[in-house]
Amino acid sequence: MREYLLTLCITAAVTYLLTGPVRKFAIVAGAMPEIRARDVHREPTPRLGGIAMFFGLCAGLLVADHLNNLNEVFEKSNEPRALLSGAALIWLIGVLDDKFEIDALIKLGAQMIAAGVMVMQGLTILWLPIPTVGTVALTQWQGTLLTVALVVITINAVNFVDGLDGLAAGMVCIAAAAFFMYAYRIWYSYGIEAAAPATLFAAILMGMCLGFLPHNMHPARIFMGDSGSMLIGLVLAAGAISVTGQVDPDVMKLFSGSERNAVHQMVPVYIPLLMPLTIIAIPAADLILAIVRRTWRGKSPFAADRGHLHHRLLEIGHSHSRAVLIMYFWSALIGFGALAYSVNSASMWIVLGVVFLSAIGLALLLLPRFTPRAPRWAESFVPPRYRRPRAAETVAATAQEQPETVAAVADEEPVPVGVTGVNGATAIGGRHSSKVRI
Repeated sequence: MREYLLTLCITAAVTYLLTGPVRKFAIVAGAMPEIRARDVHREPTPRLGGIAMFFGLCAGLLVADHLNNLNEVFEKSNEPRALLSGAALIWLIGVLDDKFEIDALIKLGAQMIAAGVMVMQGLTILWLPIPTVGTVALTQWQGTLLTVALVVITINAVNFVDGLDGLAAGMVCIAAAAFFMYAYRIWYSYGIEAAAPATLFAAILMGMCLGFLPHNMHPARIFMGDSGSMLIGLVLAAGAISVTGQVDPDVMKLFSGSERNAVHQMVPVYIPLLMPLTIIAIPAADLILAIVRRTWRGKSPFAADRGHLHHRLLEIGHSHSRAVLIMYFWSALIGFGALAYSVNSASMWIVLGVVFLSAIGLALLLLPRFTPRAPRWAESFVPPRYRRPRAAETVAATAQEQPETVAAVADEEPVPVGVTGVNGATAIGGRHSSKVRI
């Protein structure tokens, strides 16, 4: 565990220290696109944060290769080199897109090529443990197609959710933490060496996100851009692919007892199938909803809009920081809920608890639509925002004392919707300044 923590800290430190110089380089290089209609920030912000994250990834792999216990991962498996090859390719395409705006179909092709590069070097799904059926071996073409599909879906899901300051990095960090705990348990408790690369990938991914977050929290000084979002999406998918289909049920000795007990005990084997879905559940749901929404309107599935989940949180009145925290909450709830169920599969109350907490979270999301009001007799004991408005009485009194003020107020033009929402959440109006602090 100490070597994993050391790798995580080195990765985070390198990413954090390089983000500042990368920001200055992005400003000089002109990697600061103009404000788009779907953006929520007011001023042009430099991208290319993925450069620092990529070098953090390289530093983490380099340090792990020189540690006694983690060195075995590089000696017994080619997966770290496969990850580095695919990450370098997808990172290069992301850097070019941050600067020159590459076509979406070209990026999709590059994602498939990066996944193919990893498959050629051994990072692929070999077999699938299917409930009530058992372990099903996959042909080479089946494993390749499934691996490429998982990589492409994960990359685009993370890319879609990267719409608010600190959102993508935080959600992926939470997902990586849940996946690290799962993979480490499979590797340490059951002694399955096939889970060691996935554990290393999760630790490095956490370091990349933690090192970048201080620069990316609201108000963000730099964005990770596609070079960062596609990179962390690929690393997240690589960890899932590394452990999916490589957990041997015979080694874990899960078939003892009755058939019912064997089904319950097989849950840790099924989790590799479920964990990749749970850790990207919210980004994947956002991706599916975006495709359906755009296709229904007769637009291209790749056409950007302001209909994502984080945009809707802002529209119903949440501030920028609160919307990000809510998305963090959902990610932790889903990821760690699945992890908790894998630890003790016979405890169905865990699933019921997750459903109950989800219902509470949904109710909290809807609270900004309703403003509670205190009764008249208690208004002196509550903050002003909970008191009943007395607009009619105020206007009548003002009209008697200062009629010219009322006329001036009536002649003012209404404020456009979306310029200054609740707590400044929907700040998509005109910019007052385009200066960027270096």
